[in-house]
Amino acid sequence: MKLRYLLSTLAIVTAAFSAQASASCEVTIEANDMMKFSTDMISVPATCEEVSITLKHTGSLPAASMGHNIVITDTSNVQGVGTDGMTAGIDNSYIKPGDERVYAFSKVIGGGEQTTLTFDTSAFTPGGDYTFFCSFPGHWAIMKGKFEFK
Repeated sequence: MKLRYLLSTLAIVTAAFSAQASASCEVTIEANDMMKFSTDMISVPATCEEVSITLKHTGSLPAASMGHNIVITDTSNVQGVGTDGMTAGIDNSYIKPGDERVYAFSKVIGGGEQTTLTFDTSAFTPGGDYTFFCSFPGHWAIMKGKFEFK
């Protein structure tokens, strides 16, 4: 009887841990019309082979005037990617086409919309210095945070 209880408990704990581990490879953040993300830290375990980040724009302004997206790059490249992206236009999500400094990016969305960015993590090094930011012109300077892969 005790062995059956112990095995049942172990099965429940294992299932809960597995669900938690897989869920940590999926993140949801929000952005608003005040040019703010709901967090300045996205942390995912290095065991994630693929990560999905859902961005919800909780504001009401359209993408053309207050659009937001998520871009991930090395911290040292944020300014360059942001500056170079300004001329790429909204159709390219304000990312210079073929920019090798960019690990992943989502499309630009407006108020009330959401998008999910899913990417492979094979290019990331655990403990590396990465930043996520919005590449809409001028937003990258303040709409950013640390992307932690550990």
